[in-house]
Amino acid sequence: MRRPVIYAPVKFAAALVTVAAVLTAATSCSPTPEAAAGKTLKILYQKTDSFTALDTVMQDAKKEFEASNAGVTVDLQPIQANDDDYGTKLALAQRSADTAPDVFYEDTFKVRSDVDAGYLLKLDPYLEKWDDWDAFNEAAKEAGRADDGGIYAVPLGTDTRAIWYNKTVLQKAGIPVPWQPKTWDEILTAARAMKAADPNVIPFNMYAGKGTGEGTVMQSFYELLYGTDSSLYDTGEKKWVVGSQGFTDSLAFLKTLYEEKLAVSPAEALDANVWKKVFGEWFPQGKLGATVEGSYTPSFWQKGGAYEWAGYEQDMGVAMFPTQKGQDPGGVSMSGGWTLAVGANTRNPELAFSFLTTALNKKNALAYDVSNSQIAVRTDVASEPEYLAANPFVKDVSDLVKVTHYRPATADYPRISMAVQVATESVITGKQSPEEAAAEYDATVRKLVGEDKVLER
Repeated sequence: MRRPVIYAPVKFAAALVTVAAVLTAATSCSPTPEAAAGKTLKILYQKTDSFTALDTVMQDAKKEFEASNAGVTVDLQPIQANDDDYGTKLALAQRSADTAPDVFYEDTFKVRSDVDAGYLLKLDPYLEKWDDWDAFNEAAKEAGRADDGGIYAVPLGTDTRAIWYNKTVLQKAGIPVPWQPKTWDEILTAARAMKAADPNVIPFNMYAGKGTGEGTVMQSFYELLYGTDSSLYDTGEKKWVVGSQGFTDSLAFLKTLYEEKLAVSPAEALDANVWKKVFGEWFPQGKLGATVEGSYTPSFWQKGGAYEWAGYEQDMGVAMFPTQKGQDPGGVSMSGGWTLAVGANTRNPELAFSFLTTALNKKNALAYDVSNSQIAVRTDVASEPEYLAANPFVKDVSDLVKVTHYRPATADYPRISMAVQVATESVITGKQSPEEAAAEYDATVRKLVGEDKVLER
């Protein structure tokens, strides 16, 4: 998604709003009933046919909040869209104070760019007075931190990425389960065995192209790149890495998967809804051997999920994605997650923050983490028996935190991500070789951020 142009007067106005909010917060974090009466809070968040967990939490939070705040109306405005389209529609709403939400659902990788754009209210003075903030995992709190050191969003949950595989498909190909590949070559060997055993099976799918957006990078390319001796961004130097062999090798792996027909067809890969077939058809019907997906995967199959699948616990297995040649630390994962934020243009900052705390209290956080198969960010939720018993893969996916990586939390990251997606699409469609796509990516990065913000290695 292209960042909107933000002019200085808008940033200045946003700064005035922030200052005013801080002064107000210093007086109180809970508005009096008289002050709250007759006010409306606009809440924007994502909802899809297969993602209703947040809508359920918001509906419960609305009832709870309105019951304890007489005269206040909570106007829930769910946006029916995939991740990328949701981000676009949210950005459009943010451009005007009349349409901007009071509280909204915010992807962690958008926090810093949206802070720079003046969309998010600084929450530090409110958080200081919220006792529940101490229950949040310290590492998870960083998801909402901006370049100025302040907190602008509160995490809902986090996740990891792993290989999810159908045991039956692997066993038919003579692959013992549980399966844990140690190198990229072992993945290819297994995928070829699955293809030989059943030509109609999709052996090992990894997303690619612009259609699946962040799914392409988080569930595919970064799993590869961070398993090489390279990375996307040098956090110490605060520069984007270009010219790396790891980048080219990662594209070459995707080329092999698609060229040998070990993954879906390029046409299917470019379909933004291909993931629906992964969860709703191919895995349950035994047509897919394995894919890389998030720790939230069981949420689609458990009771009440979009694609209920009785017995998925027995049919499916999970494995860590290996490093390229088995080098330390042996595996790779990527973590992301979403947050709730308060709009910088809200006319009722105290009331908006109060609703945020209701939506993220222990009861609602537990319900959300269980129904959406999230890795809990509240320590009091993480120890709940209901959470621990939610699905049989909780321990496996939580253990991947020790090898996980995070997207660079920089304002220019969204544009870099798009450049990576373009590179993968060019390779799987045969438009460019891995070397050509990597070179074009390097040139694009230099153009986007400037020569002083790149590091060649």
